[in-house]
Amino acid sequence: MSTAEQDLELRQALILYATETGTAKDVADRVARECRRIHIQSRVLSMDAYSTEDLVSETLVIFIVSTTGSGSEPRTMTLLWKKLLLSSLPPDLLEDVRFTVFGLGDSAYEKFCWPAKRLTRRLESLGAVRLCECAEGDEQHILGIDGALEPWLRTLSNSLLKIIPLPPGTDFIPSDQVHPARVSLVTCSDSQTTMADAPLNYGADYFWATVKCNTRMTASDWYQDVRHIELDLDDSIEYSPGDVAVIHPIANADEVEIFLAQMGWGNFADDVLEIKHVYEDQSLPDYLPRYSTLRKIFTNYLDFNAVPRRVFFQYLRHFTSDETEKERLSEFLSLEHADELYDYCFRVRRTIQEVLSEFRNVHIPRDYIFDVFPPLRPRQFSIASSVKKHPRSIHLCVAMVRYKTKLKVPRRGVCSTYLAQLRAGERFRMKITKGFIQLPANDVPIICVGPGTGIAPMRAVIEERIQAKAHDNTLYFGCRSAQKDQHYASEWREYLAEHKLTYRVACSRDGAEGAKRTYVQDLITEDAARIWKLLDERKACVFISGSSNKMPAGVKASLKHAVMTHGSRSEQEASRFILDLERDIRLIEECWS
Repeated sequence: MSTAEQDLELRQALILYATETGTAKDVADRVARECRRIHIQSRVLSMDAYSTEDLVSETLVIFIVSTTGSGSEPRTMTLLWKKLLLSSLPPDLLEDVRFTVFGLGDSAYEKFCWPAKRLTRRLESLGAVRLCECAEGDEQHILGIDGALEPWLRTLSNSLLKIIPLPPGTDFIPSDQVHPARVSLVTCSDSQTTMADAPLNYGADYFWATVKCNTRMTASDWYQDVRHIELDLDDSIEYSPGDVAVIHPIANADEVEIFLAQMGWGNFADDVLEIKHVYEDQSLPDYLPRYSTLRKIFTNYLDFNAVPRRVFFQYLRHFTSDETEKERLSEFLSLEHADELYDYCFRVRRTIQEVLSEFRNVHIPRDYIFDVFPPLRPRQFSIASSVKKHPRSIHLCVAMVRYKTKLKVPRRGVCSTYLAQLRAGERFRMKITKGFIQLPANDVPIICVGPGTGIAPMRAVIEERIQAKAHDNTLYFGCRSAQKDQHYASEWREYLAEHKLTYRVACSRDGAEGAKRTYVQDLITEDAARIWKLLDERKACVFISGSSNKMPAGVKASLKHAVMTHGSRSEQEASRFILDLERDIRLIEECWS
């Protein structure tokens, strides 16, 4: 092996990411670009696409780990994590591995960046050595995750250069220089190629679903539109309570047309382009075809309605021809003016399209669209049905995302708009991913807590249990109004009458004006004696589903109160009791932010 080949072999890093929404994947792209800046080649892989057994032969690994729910690891990390936790692994297994970890999370939640923290500790217990200090990106920071990411990238580069110095005569690429585009878009003549069907149509995990009904459940005069959607399946698909439906949204055609015209791309939006992936350490949207058009790309694969991250403004600064715009963008990107960027963009949730309409001298080169615009990511919805009760069918409970920003601009979610317009008989491709819920034996009681659309997986759980003749089920549901948004109320009343369910509902806005509002955790506190008996004597399991805000912590505080009050435990002992429930998989959270 030549000296050059040996040097190339040394100048390599493995970047492993675990993501639910795609943010960790974006960070992995940025880490790979930083490595390329100092002439280190990167392999970038999702953790579920990597063979854990190969980790022992790696020398340099950079982990990017997001947080899901209330402190769980992303599903793509689960298999690797379970293998790393095997008690049979020797303590020097990874002694030749240098590593670092960047975690992503939100410090508003109790278990901030727990997967990243736990991974760091486990790697060190197996002998791996830190390359540099690990870091944690916090969505609560005024710069979002960039508040920690950008300084960590500088630390990472310096640490890499200490152990792998640049070859003689080689300079690193300046940090303010724009990276080459990850793709090359080549216009094709009609005689050169014809566009094939979308690769999603042939995805091995995907299947066809036909809309059977799309019904509004909330009252017509209620502020929120929540839909019950039933899908018929061509094939007999198995799924379990807690599993998640993955749906790829399609952008509104009129909005795409307006955007293409705004960008000056309208006249050639339907020209067929060959997409050549030039830099393979940079990701592309899933199921992107080799041939497409700008119209199809911005309809199916790239998102111009997203709130941009800070890196977007870095690209705008490179691509504006106006010095005033460049100066303003430089101010936005400076640390001393971070609050101005926050107020301009993040606080008011200004979209990419809205920003581009104000920076009119920005001209984005066509090849850079996959660098500047984020992917139009698939959305995940907890399945609201049991396959035992509804074979070859999937039910969804979906809140349509519609609100006004602080600028009083109406906003609609891309996927919400897509789903709201679906009519009976329309078909689309979807897939299912595994959830976190594990049902106990039929003779074990369950306590379900699912306010709002958190009721979706709880409905699946209860249907599955009742089909199995397991009737010791308790449901705590929370809504604002008993008459306006009490989802599936008639079903719960029917189960209640048949003695198949204990049903407790908290309607937080139905009380007298000025009265204290009642939430699900308040009902659990009222029922503390019964809750303790279920947990202690009957070894009940608890499932919590819904938004990862204050609700999960409030519910666990009420459970802790029951343990202290009726179990005669100290506060410390009660906290340990709740932790043991989680450890023994008797308390499971299926929450989202």
